[in-house]
Amino acid sequence: MNEFQISFSGKLLLAPMEDVTEPPFRLICRRLGADMVYTEFISSEGLIRDAVKSRRKLFIYEEERPVAIQIFGSNDNSMIEAAKISEQASPDFIDINCGCWVKNVAMRGAGAGLLKDLPKMKFIADSVLNSVSLPVTLKTRLGWDKDSIVIIEVAKIMEDIGIQALTVHCRLRGQGNKGEPDWTWIKRIKDAGIKIPIILNGGISKPEDVKFVFDTYTPDAVMIGQGAILNPFIFRQSKFFLANGFNEELPSIAERVDVCLEHLKLAVKWKGERLGVKEFRKYYSGYLRELKDINKFRIELMKFDEFNPIQDKLLHFRENFEEIGIT
Repeated sequence: MNEFQISFSGKLLLAPMEDVTEPPFRLICRRLGADMVYTEFISSEGLIRDAVKSRRKLFIYEEERPVAIQIFGSNDNSMIEAAKISEQASPDFIDINCGCWVKNVAMRGAGAGLLKDLPKMKFIADSVLNSVSLPVTLKTRLGWDKDSIVIIEVAKIMEDIGIQALTVHCRLRGQGNKGEPDWTWIKRIKDAGIKIPIILNGGISKPEDVKFVFDTYTPDAVMIGQGAILNPFIFRQSKFFLANGFNEELPSIAERVDVCLEHLKLAVKWKGERLGVKEFRKYYSGYLRELKDINKFRIELMKFDEFNPIQDKLLHFRENFEEIGIT
């Protein structure tokens, strides 16, 4: 079981995010420098009940590898069956979500809810680990609240049972995705003698953050979530900054538009035109960030429900944009 290892050393990972890390976005991020990507988290109950939405999340492009399928749940038998189903989709590894903070997950004993019951977290993780032949990793948070920070204990448990890497979102359950992350816990975990790879997650928004946490807290890898939505080029830019000590030039208008359109085409192919276009709207800000007077143009793009007028408008924008704005 779990016969081979995944190397995380020095890698930049795209975090699993609901309604974000669908196959098109994962593929784009891989092309832009992400070393590994994760699916949206998938309900174990949905998988074992053959729910269409859950099963659809198992799809993987060959080009996006290495890729993990992330599953969540509070029932060990359901998690075992979900892991076996996930393994049949041939990911490179399986990740267990013990960090989701949203009420309808955490309050039902799944996701970050398992931080309140470490024996149960251990049992579920061990059960999944021993039910598949793929590597198994786990993602969690520092603790449920400031009075119950248990991450070092969790790390020791996971190392003991054979989990192959631990991702730590450096916030508490109650902070959700906001509030200041406490990256210092990564070094504290390392100083406690933990040997398995420790992946830092939470609050990474720019290349300077990536270099700072690698240099200061020595994680084995860095996982980027919201920062990738706000700037899909962050993986490539971070690698450049790590290698050179300064930022590369911002992507050209032509590249921004070309990548945006490629992403949109993939989304339309994946979801159909109307839904693909509608749900793509959250990505425009990332592709058009830091451009002067861009908000009006972005709002105009969001009015369309069809691909062709968006493509026409973006191509016109690419050909006519100047530093002073849109002409």
